[in-house]
Amino acid sequence: MKTTPVTFEDLQSSVIAVPPLCRNQDLSLSKAQNSRLIKHMHKGGIRTLLYGGNANLYNIALSEYHQLLKMLVDLAPEDMWMVPSVGPMYGTAMDQAKILGEFAFPTAMLLPTLFPSKPAGVATAIRHFVEKSGLKAVLYIKDAAYITPELAAQLVNDGLISWIKYAIVEEDPKKDPYLKKLIKLVDPKMIVSGIGEQPAIVHMRDFGVAGFTAGCVCVAPSRSTAMLQAILKKDYKAADEIRQEFLALEDLRNGISPILVLHHAVELAGVAATGPVLPLLTELPANVLPKIEKAAKALLAKNG
Repeated sequence: MKTTPVTFEDLQSSVIAVPPLCRNQDLSLSKAQNSRLIKHMHKGGIRTLLYGGNANLYNIALSEYHQLLKMLVDLAPEDMWMVPSVGPMYGTAMDQAKILGEFAFPTAMLLPTLFPSKPAGVATAIRHFVEKSGLKAVLYIKDAAYITPELAAQLVNDGLISWIKYAIVEEDPKKDPYLKKLIKLVDPKMIVSGIGEQPAIVHMRDFGVAGFTAGCVCVAPSRSTAMLQAILKKDYKAADEIRQEFLALEDLRNGISPILVLHHAVELAGVAATGPVLPLLTELPANVLPKIEKAAKALLAKNG
């Protein structure tokens, strides 16, 4: 597992994949299937994995956390970053910070929540987490009410943040007042577009952010990697053509459930058996699975 500090070059060297977490039928972690998924992504050029919302770490038991971290370390190729998440609640994050201290992860992300939280409280929680874990944190901004750009900048200026995952959804990503303000206060080289392939071109080209995270990359890592490389070469036409390959599956994620559709898509495409979802989430209705399977298999076929 790669353990070096986060750099701008690292953030641009790979799409940051946000995979589901494969489980057995008894809800225990499946080392074999998670290994299969990781190898698929690594073969497609992915060198950073962020285990967060798509892995449903919101609902993980604290008693399972050490086992999860050990599994990630065991399965990680030497040149791959593994980034686990903590929280979203303060007490959980503090307990997880102590467990993280037993490993050599370079950073960890605080899962966002709007209830019960306040922007100043989020900033304080991150300060406490960094102090207790000894790790710089990934700041995940998913909603404008979560933390202000000014507070985010203070955390960055105090050396507490490794990078920012920016994921506020705007109808037109070119018109984003929060991101426009954030890049005035924070070096955009520390910011990563956090909403998949769809807004990545605009965020990287127009706002200058370093790279992007994605979920559907788990199905077609080679295509998502090619899209990142096209953006970096400023071949936006080629990048947009690749972006559209992800549209069918992304539309299903947006229309049904981003986490659940990806969880099923990885299995229905034949990439890895993701197994049952951990409550508080539930399985999807059977009638939507054929649509997901069709889109996932079509995307995988483009992966080559």
